Amino acid sequence: MKHGLRPSRSTLTRWAPASMPSAGLLLVTGLVVACLITATVVINISHLTREQYVRLQQLERERDQLQTEWGQLLLEESAWSSPARIERLAIERLEMRLPHVNEVEVIRP
Repeated sequence: MKHGLRPSRSTLTRWAPASMPSAGLLLVTGLVVACLITATVVINISHLTREQYVRLQQLERERDQLQTEWGQLLLEESAWSSPARIERLAIERLEMRLPHVNEVEVIRP
């Protein structure tokens, strides 16, 4: 072989480290992978947070609607149980009346 075609010793040592990654290259690669994983986790958490916030807003709307309905039901209950209405229904439907003074009997123990 001719001297010009054979690689020199300096060329061989220069290419040897390229076949084996150095500690710095491994560190940089590890950091890039860690950054990508962290970015993926942050994106996922942000998405989950938005979903939970939407769910919270739905539940708050439902709570407000239920509170409104509860207030209406309380008003309706007070209307149905008013003493004047009960007295009127007792007179009309059950033909009840206040007894006369002569009809009242007092029982003593």
